[in-house]
Amino acid sequence: MTYTLKLFVSDDTSPAQRHAAERLFRQALETTLGDAALVAPVYAAYQRIAALYGETPDVEALTVDERMLFEHWQLAEAAALAAVWGPYRSLDEGSYEIVLPG
Repeated sequence: MTYTLKLFVSDDTSPAQRHAAERLFRQALETTLGDAALVAPVYAAYQRIAALYGETPDVEALTVDERMLFEHWQLAEAAALAAVWGPYRSLDEGSYEIVLPG
């Protein structure tokens, strides 16, 4: 399962900066999760959990598997955000969108 990434950064970001930032974001996600093939399924599971329990669920209400997936995504997301907006502070911190197939 693949995914499409879109970073939302300031309008004055050059195409080269945007491309470098997207590469760093992907690398951090994929490295933290263990493989590029895990990004889409873990993100999809995170979205299902967030839809059921909210964006900041009571972790005690989650099953062990749900908690593991939810926390693993949060770690990967934090690593990706830090990878981009750490070295590229001039980009003004923005946001991202991941689009899953189907």
